[in-house]
Amino acid sequence: MPDSRVAPQESRLDASLGTTQEHLGTRFLNRLPPGGPECVCKLNLNLRYQQGVRTNVRSSSLTDGHTLSKEPLSHALKLSSPAKVKDAQLNSPEEALWTTRADGRVHLRIDPSCPQTPYTVHRMFYEALDKYGDLSALGFKRQGMWEHISYNQYYLLARKAAKGFLKLGLERAHSVAILGFNSPEWFFSAVGTVFAGGIVTGIYTTSSPEACQYIAHDCRANIIVVDTQKQLEKILKIWKNLPHLKAVVIFQEPPPTKMANVYTMEEFLDLGNEVTEEALDTIINAQQPNQCCVLVYTSGTTGNPKGVMLSQDNITWTAHYGSQAGDIQPAEVQQEVVVSYLPLSHIAAQIYDLWTGIQWGAQVCFAETDALKGSLVNTLREVEPTSHMGVPRVWEKIMERIQEVAAQSGFIRRKMLLWAMSVTLEQNLTCPSSDLKPFTTRLADYLVLAKVRQALGFAKCQKNFYGGAPMTVETQHFFLGLNIRLYAGYGLSETSGPHFMSSPYNYRLYSSGKVVPGCRVKLVNEDAEGIGEICLWGRTIFMGYLNMEDKTCEAIDADGWLHTGDSGHLDADGFLYITGRLKELIITAGGENVPPVPIEEAVKTELPIISNAVLIGDQRKFLSMLLTLKCTLDPDTSDPTDNLTEQAVEFCQRVGSKATTVSEVVGKKDEAVYQAIEEGIQRVNMNAAARPYHIQKWAVLERDFSILGGELGPTMKLKRLTVLEKYKDIIDCFYQEQKK
Repeated sequence: MPDSRVAPQESRLDASLGTTQEHLGTRFLNRLPPGGPECVCKLNLNLRYQQGVRTNVRSSSLTDGHTLSKEPLSHALKLSSPAKVKDAQLNSPEEALWTTRADGRVHLRIDPSCPQTPYTVHRMFYEALDKYGDLSALGFKRQGMWEHISYNQYYLLARKAAKGFLKLGLERAHSVAILGFNSPEWFFSAVGTVFAGGIVTGIYTTSSPEACQYIAHDCRANIIVVDTQKQLEKILKIWKNLPHLKAVVIFQEPPPTKMANVYTMEEFLDLGNEVTEEALDTIINAQQPNQCCVLVYTSGTTGNPKGVMLSQDNITWTAHYGSQAGDIQPAEVQQEVVVSYLPLSHIAAQIYDLWTGIQWGAQVCFAETDALKGSLVNTLREVEPTSHMGVPRVWEKIMERIQEVAAQSGFIRRKMLLWAMSVTLEQNLTCPSSDLKPFTTRLADYLVLAKVRQALGFAKCQKNFYGGAPMTVETQHFFLGLNIRLYAGYGLSETSGPHFMSSPYNYRLYSSGKVVPGCRVKLVNEDAEGIGEICLWGRTIFMGYLNMEDKTCEAIDADGWLHTGDSGHLDADGFLYITGRLKELIITAGGENVPPVPIEEAVKTELPIISNAVLIGDQRKFLSMLLTLKCTLDPDTSDPTDNLTEQAVEFCQRVGSKATTVSEVVGKKDEAVYQAIEEGIQRVNMNAAARPYHIQKWAVLERDFSILGGELGPTMKLKRLTVLEKYKDIIDCFYQEQKK
């Protein structure tokens, strides 16, 4: 992909639109205000820092052949003056710290630790326009070519979307639900929703029609935006049960037939021409930072999903200060380039890709829809991001792929890689903060590791983040061996994403980083080892759960502290270490409190053939464990196959087994493999703190966990209650035998 991180100094909107003749069938998403070249807005942008930077940006087919009226931008300049924000009446005495109403307002947690003036999403975008208007904002592939949308074009598309939503009947404090893969349309629909006074609500693309119905009904969705006919079919099945739903917009594929109240994206954007700029400006001007603009639904592992209400201040404050704690750079210093591929219905991807991108003028490039089925690495190679985020399972899959390629390499190449990773890991573990690397480490990086990083697309990547679930020691050590530090963050949907962050200047192995400046943390009910429940306070804390007062009161105490339900401890320097979920804590029949995660991670580290390990034992006389084996994934469905990974096959060979499939190991109870697993578990037991922590029985399941199987959530986080229910018969067998 051409280097398109910064636009040239001479760049202007009319130039960026280009004169490309090709179109995307009926997908003319650039139905922008009419007008000749004389109407094109040329902002007086401060782009001095861009001198001398090479660029080659192909104009976007989403905006081909159209000009942009200066009208919307002139309105933005007028209404977004600093005086308007200062005049806003915030924190009225009657406002509480939480609400469960979509149209409610909250008292913002402004105090000396976080005194920054609150502002709206529109104000954030306006300031980005002033600084980054001509820079490339969104990159996407069409017909094998990368195309780009500038921040000026992005803003105008968002306004067009806002007017389209208003024309379709979007009511204030009602939602626009978006059911589709990451794309420019997802982004400008989301921003347009907020501009129009609505609430953005993402729905996971893997959701069933029933799950879509629950969320769309709960959030009172007036409009649902979908990308494909498959997603449209889900909504058509449930429409009769959604009294607030007025229209559906589809953008990647046309509807199979013409249907009432179902619009293509170009039809939808054309509707916006019937709403005046003044009408939209009136709505934008009435917005306040303490009003809800985003709903993020929890995964529903313990009952129905809860709608986490996030205010405009939650979004704008976190996009600024949360990302700053992760060392994300403004485009004046270096335009960050990121690849968007994780579900935007999850807070981590939404705050990192969408809102932080606007705050700092980042270039966001969209992966293909099959990113998690194998194409992600191709996108990374083409885009060469400067920062990247993945949930632990994504990093594990990258690790497993490298191990497979290494296993198939020649003897010398394999030995070279192992040597380079060994000396680099040792250096990074013994001297993690030293910039002075020994000659052998520098040689290993030059000869081997730099080429591996380039092959992965990480040649220019300075920051690699993870969060959402625990990461194994094995995975962290593997990437340290490649000279790739993985920076952890910690937060929840209820904290607008990051409340703790690691960065190149704020790093400690195995920790989740330090609290974001301006936020607070305290531990309650600490035990003798300093482990307690993590409680959080600050501008990141959510408004409340939509329509769930009891749940909101359980989460937020009288002083406004959020009780996370996670346990952890802080070291002397303020680094946070997560030890587990309070609700996941196993309390045996003998009254022993056993956190499952450390034991599960120890088993996976001891036995590299194991993919998932789930500890059982709540209200039981002893601990048992369910295990799955590492296997390859079906490239089309991402479902686990029967074939063992290269690493798992190597393990089998090492212990004297010829098995290459899961069924050979489990179906025949392969003696060599089962004996090796038993010995590995005994080694874990030997290191346990006490006998009640010993695993006494275990079973290997016939199939690895998956999203489709129900054991993993959309971000590949383990759903323990589902596992306990699904494999109840096997678990009961562990303990029935004990009774005989």
